[in-house]
Amino acid sequence: MRKQIAAANWKMNLTAQQAENLMNELVALPHQLYEHQQAIFAVPFPYLQMIEQKLHGKQNVFVAAQNCYYKKNGAFTGEVSVEMLQSININHVIIGHSERREYFNETNEVLALKVNHCLENNVTPIFCCGEPLAVRESNTQESFVAKQLDESLFHLSAEQIIKVVIAYEPIWAIGTGKTATSEQAQDIHLFIRNHIAAKYSERIANEISILYGGSVKAANAKEIFSQPDVDGGLVGGAALNAQEFNTIINSLK
Repeated sequence: MRKQIAAANWKMNLTAQQAENLMNELVALPHQLYEHQQAIFAVPFPYLQMIEQKLHGKQNVFVAAQNCYYKKNGAFTGEVSVEMLQSININHVIIGHSERREYFNETNEVLALKVNHCLENNVTPIFCCGEPLAVRESNTQESFVAKQLDESLFHLSAEQIIKVVIAYEPIWAIGTGKTATSEQAQDIHLFIRNHIAAKYSERIANEISILYGGSVKAANAKEIFSQPDVDGGLVGGAALNAQEFNTIINSLK
């Protein structure tokens, strides 16, 4: 069975004390992760070590960075390399979140370089793709997402791409309170899987976890995750509430 993943993206939120309190509360709540399930916490750079230490040794639980640079080192003030992350035991990174694309002008080409750098260093990229409202309203979301995959991932070998986690983000449903129906989520997830299968093979496509990343909450997680091609969620606002995110973890199939 593909990995079923509940990934928390804290974005640029919480003070250090608030972050510690949230994680303490979450760790104390009852949840069980089976062998095919994972919980991943993508936290701001200053909190990576603290959260990693709190979760160290826990089975199927990982800490992720929210971004990285595509160079190993050098005069790149403000950037963080994959090697730096590895040196503090961080082995997952979100690549190409819609906010990075929109506010920081990250292109498909730049994201391909970041994916390469992660894989060269045995770090798992959580690669984000998805369309804005105008594209959804014009019913061209499939070609839009296909282009993102083609230009950022499809240069990879079959052995490389199975190491990537994909997160589909309907940008129109992030932080807006709107959520794609479970059927809409399934439709685009199935399209992504079929697009991968056409490039590689059905076997490869069926090994890749594809997460849904649009306003997942405790109230809708189980229904969304029940869809056959939805392998969990990349969760924003609801991940800042311990009870909410714990319910989401427990909603994994």
